[in-house]
Amino acid sequence: MFQSPPPAATNKHSIFTNALSIQGASSALVPVDLNEDTVDAKENGEILQVQSIMRHSQKLEDDLRMLGTKIKQHENNLNNLNSEKSKLDDSILHLQVTIGKSESSIKATIGDMDNAHTTNDEEVNKHILQHEKSAAGILCQLKIRHGAQAFHLTLTKDVVGIVATLGKVEDDNLSRLFSEYLGVETMLAIVCRTYEGVKALEMYDKEGCINQSCGLHGLGASIGRALDGRFLVICLESLRPYAGNYVVDDAQRKLDILNPRLPNGECPPGFLGFAVNMINVDSSNLFYVTSSGYGLRETLFYNLFSRLQVYKTRAEMIQALPCISEGALSLDGGMVRSCGVFSLGNREDVDVRFPRPERSVGLDNHHVELERQLNDVKWKKEKILEELKREQILLDTTRFNFEKRKTDYLKYLAQSSSNATQAQIAPDRFVGR
Repeated sequence: MFQSPPPAATNKHSIFTNALSIQGASSALVPVDLNEDTVDAKENGEILQVQSIMRHSQKLEDDLRMLGTKIKQHENNLNNLNSEKSKLDDSILHLQVTIGKSESSIKATIGDMDNAHTTNDEEVNKHILQHEKSAAGILCQLKIRHGAQAFHLTLTKDVVGIVATLGKVEDDNLSRLFSEYLGVETMLAIVCRTYEGVKALEMYDKEGCINQSCGLHGLGASIGRALDGRFLVICLESLRPYAGNYVVDDAQRKLDILNPRLPNGECPPGFLGFAVNMINVDSSNLFYVTSSGYGLRETLFYNLFSRLQVYKTRAEMIQALPCISEGALSLDGGMVRSCGVFSLGNREDVDVRFPRPERSVGLDNHHVELERQLNDVKWKKEKILEELKREQILLDTTRFNFEKRKTDYLKYLAQSSSNATQAQIAPDRFVGR
């Protein structure tokens, strides 16, 4: 009978045969395996390249979409701001008409009293003009010649006025005391809203010398009042304003400063009040003189007088020394400059003083409220204009970035398409060979 070979022999034969087969097959298929590996590697590389293109393309699309959204937001903001500005313009016009009617009514009521007030202002201007070579004298002369237009020039558009003309005092004796306390140089100081206004008043050449043909020097020369010597200019935006509260329901918006107290807790005998609250400010300057929304009382006059106290007599002022920290005056001529610093001797007669205010009817609460509302609306409009300018800049910048990114995106798509076409042509040439 036929016997099958032993298992061991069979396994050896099988292994041997397989080995030969594999060896032969390997030697015959080597070129084919290398070609497939090359194709796979190329295909993998193309896939990675396509994925990279898609990712970068998606990123550029996302950037464009984001910039487009921002453009829409800025456009909406501009539309809303312009709508708000239009409403404010209507409110300003309405208030101006209402105030005009109110002023006509007041003038008709006070009659001759208004003329007396005008004369008082004229006297103040007369004394200012006597300081011929002063900056205040030049501005005063300019105002007399050109009226309100005098402060619409590039040189003077930021000027609020001269200290002596920006406040009024009920009592002639108090006016004299305040003028003496401040001194003629301060009373003639020019008040500007911003530092840009200060810079416009005086310019310099390359050597640092004053340019006599520009600023107030040039203006003085042009009207025959040459400016000589130094002069003070006060910049409101650089002053630290009063940070406390105001007296409730006070038409003049007086500062709510705590009265001085003696060690026993009582208010000193003879104390009349604080000088800063004894200045009457025109309704147009009570609110929003600065961009931060402050008026003249809490900026200019608070920095000039601070917490200067006023007493009836020198004797009462001296008794109150323990609670006087920032100076005091008395109606009979006493003066404490600061804690421990006394001003003695005969009283000095300063010719430039604060004028008397309008009569109480001229400070009608309704009229003052209208003025406050008008200044409030004008201030809001200034803020809207600033926001409009800012939004327009942001919109222009975003549009520029959008167009630039769009150009980059189109260039990238064109370049990617060109690379893909070249990648397809290369394998066809290889196969053709």
